Amino acid sequence: MIKDLMYIELKTGYSDDGPAWIGYVKTSKTKKTIYFNDHAFQKYNGNYTNYVDIENGDEYWISGLKKRETNRHPCGHGKIMIDRRAVNEYLTLIEEKELPLNLFEIIDIEDRFPVERVNKLLNDKE
Repeated sequence: MIKDLMYIELKTGYSDDGPAWIGYVKTSKTKKTIYFNDHAFQKYNGNYTNYVDIENGDEYWISGLKKRETNRHPCGHGKIMIDRRAVNEYLTLIEEKELPLNLFEIIDIEDRFPVERVNKLLNDKE
């Protein structure tokens, strides 16, 4: 498993205004499966999405981080929740000294990756 810092935004039911996070994920080598915050996502080709939650079918946009941008879609609103542990790495990436708190909310995100639960779910489908 590879651990990366990524942008995750829920699209199902929200369009461009869904809850959004910047946090550490675990990925497969091919990045076809991503684990974040007790959810597992598989690569998916939706209209405005690129991953789907394996367990509940919700669609998400998951990507690497952009430099000098808020990462949210230009039409989107609302703060991006960022893992407290990721703030310094993110600030280095965007070449800033402070996080603009009008755009971000600093939160604690636990490392809960449902690898075993999802593997069982996928094996039961076969």
